[in-house]
Amino acid sequence: MIDVAHSPLVRLRGVRKSYGHLEILKGVDLDVAAGEVMCIIGPSGSGKTTLVRCINHLEKIDDGDIFVGDERIGYRRVNGRLVEESSRKIALQRQRTGMVFQRFNLFPHLTALENISIAPCRVQKRDRETVKKEAQALLERVGLGDKAGRYPSQLSGGQQQRVAIARALAMKPDVLLFDEPTSALDPETVGEVLEVMKEVARQGMTMIVVTHEMGFARDVSHRTVMMVSGEIVEAGPSEQFFSDPKQERTKAFLRGIR
Repeated sequence: MIDVAHSPLVRLRGVRKSYGHLEILKGVDLDVAAGEVMCIIGPSGSGKTTLVRCINHLEKIDDGDIFVGDERIGYRRVNGRLVEESSRKIALQRQRTGMVFQRFNLFPHLTALENISIAPCRVQKRDRETVKKEAQALLERVGLGDKAGRYPSQLSGGQQQRVAIARALAMKPDVLLFDEPTSALDPETVGEVLEVMKEVARQGMTMIVVTHEMGFARDVSHRTVMMVSGEIVEAGPSEQFFSDPKQERTKAFLRGIR
């Protein structure tokens, strides 16, 4: 069993985020252990996507603290107040968190292999030939070894999302963030993406997954978190979470999607 209390890789403390007068995150506290797969579920508009985007500073927070390992993400504290770090430092910090978006975000003018290789070469300044070999190995890992020369427009949605997962892995991040990675896919391609995610999980990658795929959350994740209106209303081991939820809001949500 993964020990969340003693080995948190990701820590959120009192994280708040508002858009104007609308408060999206209301003081969220969360720990994610190294090697843990955590799924975040909840109704639309509950703050799930905003939460994962705050972890890699794609969204700025208004208050609170986010750590990956021992590094505060996006800010430093000066006299108790948050001061945003330089864009250069934030770019370095983002390398610790791989992000897989709903709609793939691949470069349309680059092949699958080039999409995977570009960031390790340009951002991490790694050897091009080494990166190319690793990119090909990642394509093999996600079942697309024969698609290296294909452009995104020549791939199905499921194939594009598998390339996006390989691209995130190519940066060798500490944690992978997934924002509803199957929501833009045709039903027949959802399974192939979930299988790749399961394999990544089996290999020990720390994963935080915003999802509506309850089967994945129940069967693959170590813990599941329920968010409602910017707050975590229930969290626990996934088997217990789905078999014996404690909160009425969680029970009602799960009844509605079964």
